[in-house]
Amino acid sequence: MPNTSQDALLARLRRGDNEAFRQLIADHHPKMLIVARSIVGDTFAEDVVQEAWASIYRAVGRFEGRSSLATWMFQIVSNEAKSRLRREKRQVSFGDIDEAGATLDPSAFDEKGHWTSPPKRWDINSPELMLQEDQLRHCIEHTLTTLPEKQKAVFLLRDLEQVALTEIAALLSLAEGNVRVLLHRARLRLMDVVNHYQETGEC
Repeated sequence: MPNTSQDALLARLRRGDNEAFRQLIADHHPKMLIVARSIVGDTFAEDVVQEAWASIYRAVGRFEGRSSLATWMFQIVSNEAKSRLRREKRQVSFGDIDEAGATLDPSAFDEKGHWTSPPKRWDINSPELMLQEDQLRHCIEHTLTTLPEKQKAVFLLRDLEQVALTEIAALLSLAEGNVRVLLHRARLRLMDVVNHYQETGEC
């Protein structure tokens, strides 16, 4: 969010505005679950996120603004998830790095992970095209739910929250090279959906 919006929200949170905190939860709870699931799996994710919200509530008055509020919250949920993982002494599989799916095409992205040939932008200038865009959005949202948890988390953190790759690697306890592979595979899967929809009008 823009700094002015973040500052205004922080001011409300620091005053103990419960409505502001409820809105924060409504806006970020699903994303926090994605991060937690990518570390501990589905069984403990909800517990981890609840513990993270409690920590956020206690600590928000000390938030110094060195990162975005969202990145700070992702760090808290990541730490909570890693602590829970250690307590449970569970080993979470990293097999989704090698899972079957879209073939990684290195030419689709540069060395910094940016598109070299992004999907075409649509000129939305009619109600019909706006409806098509809404239908495509639903296709993309559905596809996101089918991605392996680590792919989903990396895509969320990088492309939706603009978190740096090095920070994502630290949040998810992954090598930066693995983060790039997961990000590329998620992008390729979504690009396949966009291209298929543009060609057929179907998901």
